[in-house]
Amino acid sequence: MSDLKLYMMMLGCTPGGRNTEQHDVYFAVAHHIRDTIPEIIKFWPEAKGDIHIDAWREVTQVDNFSVEVQLRDTMVVNSDIDRQKLFFVNLGGYKENEFDEFHYKMIVAASDKGSAIMQAKGSAFYKHTRFKGAESHIDDKFGVDVDDIYQIEDILSPAVKTKYQIRLNLNESKDLDKLNLGYFKLDSL
Repeated sequence: MSDLKLYMMMLGCTPGGRNTEQHDVYFAVAHHIRDTIPEIIKFWPEAKGDIHIDAWREVTQVDNFSVEVQLRDTMVVNSDIDRQKLFFVNLGGYKENEFDEFHYKMIVAASDKGSAIMQAKGSAFYKHTRFKGAESHIDDKFGVDVDDIYQIEDILSPAVKTKYQIRLNLNESKDLDKLNLGYFKLDSL
């Protein structure tokens, strides 16, 4: 199963009744990005299939770990490395005189949510997008709540998370995953 990949995508659409394009982050497991299209459409039914991808990455490296997708029954927990999990954190922050809330989406490897939050609070974004009265925060889709970060395995589709799991392997590589940025129509993947 080594050819299976974990994908992180920034989906975009303008659902009926909205004035601006909306975005959400979606994680999927597949052999190729185009294989995720049916899941993407199911994930955001309000978009009525009119969805595009603004950014995507194949998640292969996070912190000092390589990322591997395995069948659920193949992993044996036998070390501290096996206790590391991937967390998706959405940081929100403000800049003076800017009519916007800026976001920074990050994936961290940590043993638990508390450790993931500490890593997020150490990021440059968290430290530099704040001023008195408008502090940076860890944001979920409903508002400010430090407890609402997500372990990535928990937000995979039900079919995927019952069949596969994510394993992190210690890897000192400093290579960064390639970010694919632009406007990608689903039918062009």
